[in-house]
Amino acid sequence: MTTDLLPDAFATWFAARGWTPRPHQRAMLDAAASGQSALLVAPTGGGKTLAGFLPSLVDLAKHGSSGKIHTVYVSPLKALAQDIARNLIDPIDDMGLPIRIETRTGDTSQTQRKRQREIPPDILLTTPESLALLLSLPEADEMFEGLSCVILDEIHAIAGTKRGDQLALCTARLSRLAPDLRLVGLSATVAHPDAIAAYIAPNGDPARVRRITGAQGAPPEIGILVPEPSGPRDRTLPWSGHMGLFAAPAILAAIKASGMTIVFVNTRAQAELLFDALWRHNDETLPIAMHHGSLDPEQRRRVEDAMAAGRLRAVVATSSLDLGIDWAGVDQVIQVGAPKGVSRLLQRIGRANHRMDAASRAILVPANRFEVLECEAAREGVAEMALDGDPPRPGGLDVLAQHLLGMACSAPFLPDDLYAEVRTAAPYARLSRQDFDDTLRFVADGGYALQAYDRHRKLFTDAIGLVWVRDERVARQYRMNIGTIVEAPMLRVRQRRGGVLGEVEEGFAAQLVPGDTFLFGGRLLRFEGLRETAVEVTPGTGGEPRVPIYEGGRLPLSTNLADRVRRILHDPDLWPLLPVPVQEWLALQARRSRLPGEDDLLVETFPRGGRWYLVAYCFEGRNAHQTLGMLLTRRLERAGAGPLGFVTTDYVLACWCAHEPQDMAALFAEDMLGDDLDAWMADSAMLRRTFRTVAVIAGLIERKAPGAEKNRRQVTINSDLLYDVLRQHEPDHVLLRATRADAAAGLTDLGRIAHMLRRAAGRTVHVRLPRVSPLAVPVLLEIGRERIAHGAGEEDLLAEAEQLIAEGMSESA
Repeated sequence: MTTDLLPDAFATWFAARGWTPRPHQRAMLDAAASGQSALLVAPTGGGKTLAGFLPSLVDLAKHGSSGKIHTVYVSPLKALAQDIARNLIDPIDDMGLPIRIETRTGDTSQTQRKRQREIPPDILLTTPESLALLLSLPEADEMFEGLSCVILDEIHAIAGTKRGDQLALCTARLSRLAPDLRLVGLSATVAHPDAIAAYIAPNGDPARVRRITGAQGAPPEIGILVPEPSGPRDRTLPWSGHMGLFAAPAILAAIKASGMTIVFVNTRAQAELLFDALWRHNDETLPIAMHHGSLDPEQRRRVEDAMAAGRLRAVVATSSLDLGIDWAGVDQVIQVGAPKGVSRLLQRIGRANHRMDAASRAILVPANRFEVLECEAAREGVAEMALDGDPPRPGGLDVLAQHLLGMACSAPFLPDDLYAEVRTAAPYARLSRQDFDDTLRFVADGGYALQAYDRHRKLFTDAIGLVWVRDERVARQYRMNIGTIVEAPMLRVRQRRGGVLGEVEEGFAAQLVPGDTFLFGGRLLRFEGLRETAVEVTPGTGGEPRVPIYEGGRLPLSTNLADRVRRILHDPDLWPLLPVPVQEWLALQARRSRLPGEDDLLVETFPRGGRWYLVAYCFEGRNAHQTLGMLLTRRLERAGAGPLGFVTTDYVLACWCAHEPQDMAALFAEDMLGDDLDAWMADSAMLRRTFRTVAVIAGLIERKAPGAEKNRRQVTINSDLLYDVLRQHEPDHVLLRATRADAAAGLTDLGRIAHMLRRAAGRTVHVRLPRVSPLAVPVLLEIGRERIAHGAGEEDLLAEAEQLIAEGMSESA
């Protein structure tokens, strides 16, 4: 590489700030000069974003504007695109470069959109959805034919998602329109570099991608905040729970001792509760704000502006602030609740101290005893830079359907040509011709079962084989319904003979089958079925709820962290790293029962309160445990144990039964994922819910129409009717195939369950105990928390919790 790649104006600009171009910034210039695409992995604060734009800025400075779009920057967040625009304007203005930068998102005005089509900017900052819309326009070929570079920021956060599928299909089209196009991927955390390099490969050729790694900065400083116990009976460190509200005074003290702090939490509900708890202790009225995805966009922007201006001391935030907005004034990050993944924690830590030569400071606040182990495991993982996360999965057929219609809206196409183009997108590299043809047939007329209905006819084929959009109305409908984000609605709880009791999350309702009981508003209710947008119920009688209502974090526990937690449990030499109460808890577990091994499955059974409990230490995350619980109760039912209910955490699954469970090896045999899974999925409402999402993305059900937006009831009724029609008349319909694939890969987390069952084969360890073990106390307390949440007597339940802890920690036989 030579310094000639950096023009004098740029070298002067760097020098004026006391900067020298970093090696990875020069490497990006060199890759561009060679016509290569690039994957840049560099730590936060290392000038990664500037490195991505530098070749485009240099090229435009040298050769001037062509009057067409030179570079497209794609961000998963509208706010990030706007922030990048602000940051780019400074060097452009300082150097006096005649370069126009504009954003194009859902917030862009019609006037600005019209101007962009008539006078394109040199650099366009956009989102996957807006890019898909632009590519569906008749003038897309002309708009993008001079495109030189596409920059994909925070690529780790989008590859492997449905938005990532959509973006990959868009870049495949852009690579056809501009054959010399370079793609650039930017990220601070890439766990699967080969897969990500393939994702950004133009025309599906990974050899055209140069991998560039930035030098690591100072390692982060990570502390764990656990309040010191005041005595042997102190419950300061909770046994269960996920909110971490007990630590609000200590968190506020850490905020006071620092400059600006981002307090990250894992759910929106937790953000609301912790924000309230901090303000109740905030006697000095420090300026503290909140930021999460359910807040009004204008309110979020006000918080972001206040952060950028240094007017805040702290912001309580969810993943809405995870990504790379440059908050240069942030001094520390506090993570409340276990982070669930090393990569996620690194991403959040990177929001603090955007300087490579200074360590980012972070404090982890575990919400319970198990989370102490997870926080220690996460700190260890960060020290080793052991990035985690699943590799990108194959692309969804529902996203493909949306894309095929968009391409027809732009211009007629030959199926052979479009199939070849789609296969250059990494998520669809192995797409079969049968799947492509079936998807195209669906877009054309709905498929065999729906072809008689005129409203499903969107494409037609002319005499020479060109596929055309049917009319402008179809194109208009497509552009109104573009995108892959489908919000999960709330469902009303309605009595068959009475009024509405309230609402529950649809995700909870999707787990129920007729006959299940659950607690709601202090009542025991029997689930009778889903009718339109309501959970229809009758009064429950006797017993306890079969399926409790689940609360807590939605973020999945990564396999990496789960394995590290198991290792800490299994190795007493690591216990001195832990707080004394946690060490004592684990030591007593080893004496009273045994500790989970690294490669086995520990299952404890014990009687309590006239019931038998089964506690399995699976460590596969809450989502997987919920599915496993559904399957396990079916087996317990057949075995005559009389299962009454189950509850899960990220670490443990507990079932309670009328009779003692027997033969753990048979209960957890690998064939659980055979007939039991098929029967459960057929009975549950999960497939209907998944089908609704697939149908909306694929365009079978439209969310919006000219002059109106369909309400939740209309969408649900339509999807249920269509689901029933397809199951009866075309069970192998492409959307039903997409639904089954999504259900297997997403909500049910079957891959992790299968891995756990394989690991446990021949290694299931059953310990039969006379009473609850120390390690089982937290999951049994979850049962009590469910009852407290729904109106039971709190004092009685807290007394019961004290008794349960006393039983678990007693040394007597």
